[in-house]
Amino acid sequence: MVQTKIHFTNLQQELLRLFAHQVDEKDLTQIKDLIGKYFANRLSSIADDAWQRNKWTDQDMEDILNDSNQ
Repeated sequence: MVQTKIHFTNLQQELLRLFAHQVDEKDLTQIKDLIGKYFANRLSSIADDAWQRNKWTDQDMEDILNDSNQ
């Protein structure tokens, strides 16, 4: 049998430690929501930075959103 070594990211390792104990479904749902909100906020911040750095206008954003190559 061939064994494959699995490499976990630092985030995966931390989550495995966090979830080493059983949590109820309500807590699990809230934790998933919290993680989702964290990454949504992070992405929004990155987009805001790009907007400012590139000095985009509302029209630029409309053009990006309506680009058929996207």
